[in-house]
Amino acid sequence: MGLDIDIKYMDEVTHWQNITHNLAEMADEAGIYNILWRPEENDIKVAAQLIFPLNDAINAMKENPARFSAHNADNGWGTYKDFLPWLEELLAVCIEHPDGKVSASR
Repeated sequence: MGLDIDIKYMDEVTHWQNITHNLAEMADEAGIYNILWRPEENDIKVAAQLIFPLNDAINAMKENPARFSAHNADNGWGTYKDFLPWLEELLAVCIEHPDGKVSASR
């Protein structure tokens, strides 16, 4: 099971990203598992609420790649080199559309 992040803008344009749940441990290590996989349970409603946590997680991951790469999936489906750019793309969309509605499907 993976994660689908949707950000819907006021004009109903949607940004959609998908990532494997094999990255759950890495996301947890970065402190962002709950806001990504369970935003509704953590009162995350709009993209602006993701900006600071994503920025902090990205910075931590860049500062210590080995710490996070230790959580790479053994089967190769879910790695640091996949997750970091995925997070950077999500952050860019959140910055561009801070009022976008956030939802996740699992």
